[in-house]
Parts: sequence; structure tokens; C-alpha cells
Amino acid sequence: MKAPPVLSLFERLQTALTENLNLKILSFSFALVLYSLVHGGQDSRRSIVVDLEVGLPPESSDRVLVGSLPQSIRIFVRGSNQTIDNLRASAVSVQIDLTRLHPEHVAFEPKMVRLPDGISVEVEQFDPPTIDLRWEQRIVRDVPIQVSVVGTPADGFVVKGPLLAEPKWAKVRGPQSDVMTLQFIRADAFDVRGLTEGAYPRNLTVERVNPRLRIDPTSVIVTAEVTREVSERVFQKLPVSIVGIPKGKTTPTEVDVRLVCPPDIVRSLRPEQIVPQVDVTSKDAAGSMALHVQVRIDKCEAYSTPRDVVTRWGP
Repeated sequence: MKAPPVLSLFERLQTALTENLNLKILSFSFALVLYSLVHGGQDSRRSIVVDLEVGLPPESSDRVLVGSLPQSIRIFVRGSNQTIDNLRASAVSVQIDLTRLHPEHVAFEPKMVRLPDGISVEVEQFDPPTIDLRWEQRIVRDVPIQVSVVGTPADGFVVKGPLLAEPKWAKVRGPQSDVMTLQFIRADAFDVRGLTEGAYPRNLTVERVNPRLRIDPTSVIVTAEVTREVSERVFQKLPVSIVGIPKGKTTPTEVDVRLVCPPDIVRSLRPEQIVPQVDVTSKDAAGSMALHVQVRIDKCEAYSTPRDVVTRWGP
């Protein structure tokens, strides 16, 4: 009798794997389903960091929340493995409603947690479990608006006087401690670079110094007046000339003259070019009167001290 052939190790393994293959595949599938059901039904615990959403009182309220609040908190939840695995922190938040009540202490509760539709978990813990709140009275105060200048006008020109905003005051509304510490509100700087003679009105934005403050108005009209650059020079003890009569005398006989002119003109003037004078228009043969001293220099403004002199004429 002939002996059966001896199978190699590889052939025996191949036979074991392929024999009743359909039955083995079916058994493996049932095992996977059973594992999924058992594993998915088990509870697991997980912590996630979620956003803190706070409903604040309206602007019309007389109370305002001050100080900082955490942007997020950590919550610990328990649920099935499948539910926990599908839970995304971006879809969960903790909400506090402060629109009507103004508590100084808030303890977090599970009812404050907002979960996505169809998700059911147990919220077990919060970190931190509580937060403290600080409230202040909301007040309104008028604060002056300050305007600054940047740059320089064209050569030979200057900004005349300080810049003023219209309106000059802003109404600032917010927490009492913030409002009362304000000395002024700044508007955007006025850029005068390259400007020549004239008036230049501009609409400038008012700076918002604190996000808790409300400022009205939010912009102001500021006018910069640019004029020619001038210098001053005083000429002392200049004799007064009399125009209109051949003989006369003034008291005093000399005055001081202050000239306000462009710098190049002031530098070029000599005392003999400055002639203060009075004009006598009376036809009387003799008389006296107080007359205003006049000085005429092109492109200059002249001021005499004293302004008037007593003029006498006659035989």
C-alpha cells in the first residue's frame, strides 16, 4: 500500500487558512461587531477646554463689568466612548447671562454648558469652578479734546496759534474709575507738512483710549491756520515827524516802534528807515491835539509806544 504524500509547512498553513474561508470571514465580522458594541457602550471621562461666552448688560445699563474674564475654561465630561470620541471642543461652550443680574460671584453649573445637537454627556467638573466679577457705576463726563501737530509748513510759513477742535469737548461714557482718570481725549495728529498761507479745516478721528469707554463724537473738525513766518524787532527813541503844518512840536518827541515783519525784512531794516509820524489836518493857525502815531513799512505791522502824542503848532 502506497503512503500519502508528505505536505510542506507552507502547504499546511495555506490549507488551514483557505479551508472554510467564507465561514471564517463571517466569524471575524461578527467578532468585530461584538467588540464595537461592547467598547462603544463603555463610559469614558475626558477634559476639554471650551470658550466662555458672556452676555453683558446693554449700554443703557447703569452698571458695567470691569476687570478681565477668562476666555476659556476646562470642563470634565463623561459619556460613552463613541460619544466622547466624536465630541469637539470647538462645538462646546459655557454661557453666562449677565444682561439683567449683576452678581459678584458665579459658580459654574452643568446647565450652562451648550452641547451640539444629538450629543449627550454628563458634565462632572469645571476648572475653575467659580469666577469673581467686579462691577462699577457707569457715568458720563465731558472731557476736553486735544489736537497735536506733526510736520512743518513750507519754508517761510508757520502755524498760527494752537489748533482747536470743534467741538472742543467729548462726552465719555463708561466705568467711573476709567472716566474720572481721563485728563483729555486725543484726536489724530494734524499733518501740516508743505502747507502755505491759508486756513485748512480737516475731519480728524477721536482716539478710543479704552474699549470699555464710549466717546461721542467719534470725529471732530480741526482747522489749522498757516501764515507767513514773522520776526519782531524794537527800534527805540525814534523822533516823531509832523505832516501837514510847517512848524510843530510833539510831546514826547520820541517813541519806540515795534515791527512785526518777515524775518528777511526785519534783518535788513535800519533805524533811519523807520519814520514815525503824525498827520495834522486842522486849518487853525494855532492849536494842539492828541494824534495817533503812524509807521508805514511794507509787509510789516508797526506798533508805537506810546500810541498817541500831543501835537502843538502855531506862532
